[in-house]
Amino acid sequence: MEVYSRRLMFLVFASALVSIGYAQESTPPVPAILTFGDSVVDVGNNDYLPTIFRANYPPYGRDFANQKPTGRFCNGKLATDITAETLGFTTYPPAYLSPEASGNNLLIGANFASAGSGYDDRAASLNHAITLSQQVEYFKEYQAKLAKVAGSSKSASIIKDALYVLSAGSGDFLLNYYVNPLVNYAYTPDQYGSFLIDAFIRFVQNVYGLGARKIGVTSLPALGCIPLARTLIGYHEKGCVSRFNTDAQQFNEKLNAAASNLQKQHPDLKIVVFDIYEALLDVVNTPSNYGFLDATRGCCGTGTVETTVFMCNPYTLGTCPNASNYVFWDSVHPSQAANQVLADALITQGIELIGGPGL
Repeated sequence: MEVYSRRLMFLVFASALVSIGYAQESTPPVPAILTFGDSVVDVGNNDYLPTIFRANYPPYGRDFANQKPTGRFCNGKLATDITAETLGFTTYPPAYLSPEASGNNLLIGANFASAGSGYDDRAASLNHAITLSQQVEYFKEYQAKLAKVAGSSKSASIIKDALYVLSAGSGDFLLNYYVNPLVNYAYTPDQYGSFLIDAFIRFVQNVYGLGARKIGVTSLPALGCIPLARTLIGYHEKGCVSRFNTDAQQFNEKLNAAASNLQKQHPDLKIVVFDIYEALLDVVNTPSNYGFLDATRGCCGTGTVETTVFMCNPYTLGTCPNASNYVFWDSVHPSQAANQVLADALITQGIELIGGPGL
């Protein structure tokens, strides 16, 4: 019942946006979207980096426009792509390192996210990804470029009214903490979570100082339900790896508390934590309610360990014919169909960020 009530809530909000002129060809409720974080929201920045964390080759992007890979770690659209469409954007904010991030394209925002990045700059550097600190520096560059295109007054208005989205933390645990003995011997999961929260607070303070006023940050998903975690780290424990889910829940409690404190410190700041933990967990536990056939492995290859060029590539055997049957596209990232479910959660939970004054 909860599944259908949440979907109904999304449809009500979407209908409300349409009725007041959004989600069509008129002006969206926010002038721009600025995205920071990791592979869940990277739209191609890593195509321009010397890193193994790339998705600019088939079968990635096979269900995207023109069936071409773009650097998105998905068979099609990301949750942020779907959210942008719902809000009325007809094109997506470009990857900041791409040639498209220039001229009038900058008016609708930019995407600074990088696969292999996260709150832990040290881990991101090892992955040759754009650290979160560097993403903020690129945001400063973006502001200067935007001012040249739009003028100082309009540029300031765009920066103030834009929607800021941050997705980070999953890679910090899955690609660093759980597999790096130098880290997991030095910190308990709770201590490492606190270390990451400090980085989150610095990020918010930094972008707030640069003009951000509407910030949405995703919680950690149910880490123990991700195929890679089940296979490589969970030692084939039946079902989701419970201790990883517990770590995610503890982190999310800290994240909510930190966001609440930041909002108290800055009364003109709107900050929302998008709870994707419950959204994804519900899909994994009851996939048939959402039209999925498989929630334990990804579509690409065997779907247990495949991600990036290692075993999810044009030569992968066994990649499923219909990714919409799968919650996961590869062993880490959701399919476009699952991203639709997550996008519904982003819109319904973030309505106060995209509303007008007083909302």
